[in-house]
Amino acid sequence: MKRRVVKPSPSSETSDFRKASSSRKAPSHRWIKRGFLAAVLCVLVPVTFKVLPDLIQHFIYTYRLSVPFFIDLNRPADFGLNHTINMYLTSEEGISLGVWHTVPESRWKEAQGKDLEWYQNTLSDGSPVFIYLHGNTGARGAPHRVGVAKLLSALGYHVLVPDYRGFGDSTGEPTEAGLTADALCVFNWVKARSRDSLVVIWGHSLGTGVASNTAVKLLEEGVVFDGVILEGAFNTKRQEITFHPFTWFYWKIPVIGYFLPGPWDNNKVVFPTEDNLRKMRSPILFLHSEDDHLVPIEVARQVLLIRDEPVHHYLYLYLYSGWAWHNPEVGVVYINPLF
Repeated sequence: MKRRVVKPSPSSETSDFRKASSSRKAPSHRWIKRGFLAAVLCVLVPVTFKVLPDLIQHFIYTYRLSVPFFIDLNRPADFGLNHTINMYLTSEEGISLGVWHTVPESRWKEAQGKDLEWYQNTLSDGSPVFIYLHGNTGARGAPHRVGVAKLLSALGYHVLVPDYRGFGDSTGEPTEAGLTADALCVFNWVKARSRDSLVVIWGHSLGTGVASNTAVKLLEEGVVFDGVILEGAFNTKRQEITFHPFTWFYWKIPVIGYFLPGPWDNNKVVFPTEDNLRKMRSPILFLHSEDDHLVPIEVARQVLLIRDEPVHHYLYLYLYSGWAWHNPEVGVVYINPLF
């Protein structure tokens, strides 16, 4: 029986040749890839060490948490303010401030469905106007701030509650100069529409520093506030502030500060309340809790002594107690002596 000899076809020989060739060339391909990767790393590593910290800070700090959560500041009626309109003012180029304007409670029925023009026109009705400069963190929708707006509205006053830049839905990054510019913007907007109505600035906590800064800026222009209320006022000359007031703006991951510098390092704040008080000429009402855990009552008494000079007048200090916190739930009904 003959054995059949099968000759390999040309195609199979070619295939075997290609396999052998590829196996011989594979090591060179791997070395090329490794060399390319090494070259890329030599370029990327120095660039990464230079750029990455800034990128990390951008994503860690810029995208901050909003408190209170899941609220729509465009709808003040959701907060029980059914005679309030939401609006936006331009403080500086690129800076938009969210502001609530609440009319006196006696006009709540008339206010239903009205537009911004109607609200603006009501500022000239002769009722006093309060501009409430709130404290650090959060937004104008915080419960105790809504409570202040309701209280003043019930007493027959207009109330404007702005969020500084970086707060709430206002754009920009908070700085001391920026917050002062924002308060000036709101005050000038109100004065342009309120005619001869009294305009009073009410600052709470951080807002006391903003209010006194604003008062001094206006005094340089020959303008004096009709009245100023300072609630929970701090004094950086007499009390050390151990934390930066704007760190909340940057969403800081725990312990990340050990590896990356805080972007607030160059965002210095002073708020020279003591120096400002020596210059101010407005009637001032001080409100302070006797058990304030952030600003001790002794600081308030020191501030009172600063202003208790013959050249000043209409100075009051009202103390309230029963709140162990710096943000009382509207324990402030002592405004009448100001007028």
